[in-house]
Amino acid sequence: MGEDGNTSIFNTSYTSFLLVGFPGLQEWRPLLVLPLALLYMSILSANALVIHTVMAQRSLHQPMYVLIALLLAVNICAATAVMPKMLEGFVHYANPISLHGCLAQMFFIYFTLLLDYNLLLAMALDRYVAICHPLRYTELMTSHLLGLIATFALTRSLGVAVPLVVLTAKARFCRTSVIRHFACEYIALLSIACGDLTFNNRLGLAMRLVTVTFDLALLGTSYTRIIYAAFRISSGGARAKALHTCGSHLLVILTIYLSGLSTSIVFRVAKTVSQDVQNLLSAIYLLLPGALNPLIYGVRTKEIRQHIEKMLCGKQSFPDNEEKSQDMRGERELPE
Repeated sequence: MGEDGNTSIFNTSYTSFLLVGFPGLQEWRPLLVLPLALLYMSILSANALVIHTVMAQRSLHQPMYVLIALLLAVNICAATAVMPKMLEGFVHYANPISLHGCLAQMFFIYFTLLLDYNLLLAMALDRYVAICHPLRYTELMTSHLLGLIATFALTRSLGVAVPLVVLTAKARFCRTSVIRHFACEYIALLSIACGDLTFNNRLGLAMRLVTVTFDLALLGTSYTRIIYAAFRISSGGARAKALHTCGSHLLVILTIYLSGLSTSIVFRVAKTVSQDVQNLLSAIYLLLPGALNPLIYGVRTKEIRQHIEKMLCGKQSFPDNEEKSQDMRGERELPE
């Protein structure tokens, strides 16, 4: 009878869960609802403002600005995949979610994160062509190439996110129905699964290492050559403009990859770190890019900033045409 009971328990798999994020902040949860709601609204409005600016201004219908708009659209999707359920968890201590809902949320979290990585690669390619091969920029960066890049980004993102979700769906969740996290992340779900999870853990780690290593190698190579070419531009204005643009992209890259790296290290190495700290690092990893990216691109990108100022404040911006022509002449002097 005991053996039958053990077998029954082992074969049980929960199909609904309770998300309990930040368990140590139970008394403060009602006070955090408003700041988090304001953060979510700020992410939506700031990203949407820059996207609208790029779409509304024909002068911004260029590959670099289109890629920025796509990145910010992904930021909105990523925040929307996490924030509504997170806010619900702060209103109600125990936040119910079905297995299918959990798997859907996990898919959108990792799909949007991977799209972020792929769009950063596309931006590096765009800047590489613009600065290292300026005379062939319009010839190479065509709408057809952008379509191929978008197809590659979607395919690669699906190729990583789908296997993780399918593998997780096959696991048995018999330890508990309580997920001590504000979202259905891969590691959080595996922590309540039973059975042999060696393959799951190794696959998740391998996919992250391969993806991050490959992307960082390409990004590092691209921006090294870009910066080297930028310093060889004869025009000081064009050189400063090229370095300034690359600086914005590098800030975004550092934000995304450093926050992701710190989260992975804490989850896999620092076992003594409290659950609240782990959840906080995950929140930073998932939400910080959406909060900072529109500020970085909206403030540091002169063309976007000027159009936003004109739209919001009625401020007329009159760029120095002579300076712009000098910058363009300087860019043409780049070595092939």
